[in-house]
Amino acid sequence: MKAYTELYKELAERIKTKLPTIEWIDLWHDQVSYLTEELSFPTPSVFIAFNTNECNDLGALIQSCDLQIDFYLFYETFCDTYRGSYNQDSALSFLGLLDNLHLCFHGISGEHYNTMRRVDVSRQDSGDAGNLYRISFNCIVEDASSQKETELAEVNGISIERTNDIPKRPTDDNPLFNLP
Repeated sequence: MKAYTELYKELAERIKTKLPTIEWIDLWHDQVSYLTEELSFPTPSVFIAFNTNECNDLGALIQSCDLQIDFYLFYETFCDTYRGSYNQDSALSFLGLLDNLHLCFHGISGEHYNTMRRVDVSRQDSGDAGNLYRISFNCIVEDASSQKETELAEVNGISIERTNDIPKRPTDDNPLFNLP
């Protein structure tokens, strides 16, 4: 991962692709608490937040970060969930979205994150604005955003090119590791 920007874009694209009923995806900055002051947004909405639990240095200014990714699912509805209400199915569709958000990420790896696992689901206070739940996942990301960029160079007629294809572990098909 070069920066959180690419991670955010990847997560947002996955939500957009896998959960087409989500109408708004944004970074979380407590928008639900300031509905009258904020840019209005359609619902259902998902807001994404990042929190690091721990970072370990790998060398060359690269870190392995234990990251918590919080998805805030907001659904504004006037439907009733009580048993027997005429619009209960519509009201409970919010819980289906919460289930689908879990299915969208639990056990999934991406280009900028490794396998996610759900660690928490909790209702969040939204005043009287609607349903707001936070579903949290943990994963490890490799953050190379502080790594120094190297230049391409030619030395004594030998061209040296930068590559990101550094082997992470020995494999049978990698000649660098096939020692006698």
